[in-house]
Amino acid sequence: QVQLVESGGGLVQAGGSLRLSCVASGGTISTYAMGWFRQAPGKERAFVAAISRTGGTTSYVNSVKGRFTISRYNAANSVYLRMNDLKPEDTAVYYCAKVRDGSWSTPDYWGQGTQVTVSS
Repeated sequence: QVQLVESGGGLVQAGGSLRLSCVASGGTISTYAMGWFRQAPGKERAFVAAISRTGGTTSYVNSVKGRFTISRYNAANSVYLRMNDLKPEDTAVYYCAKVRDGSWSTPDYWGQGTQVTVSS
């Protein structure tokens, strides 16, 4: 099974930026659509963004449109999430995941996550 490792989380003030990274090992992810999900305390895991296998198509939840950008570099077996203009509502554990081609909001497997905390 491919392992996914997220990094780049941390504490940032509202309006700040972070760039999350997801590196896969144990196999290639170049044939899969990939996504980012997040889970805040007491809430269910929620879809944030996804990207097609070649990076030509992206999708975002409405609350992050214009602020977050998902990208990938298949040669490095990696996926990224650039987060700008962060808000306290963005505070959550962020997970990288393989998603289904026909249902990008459905994760098949994910990593351990990285904590993002936004203060106001």
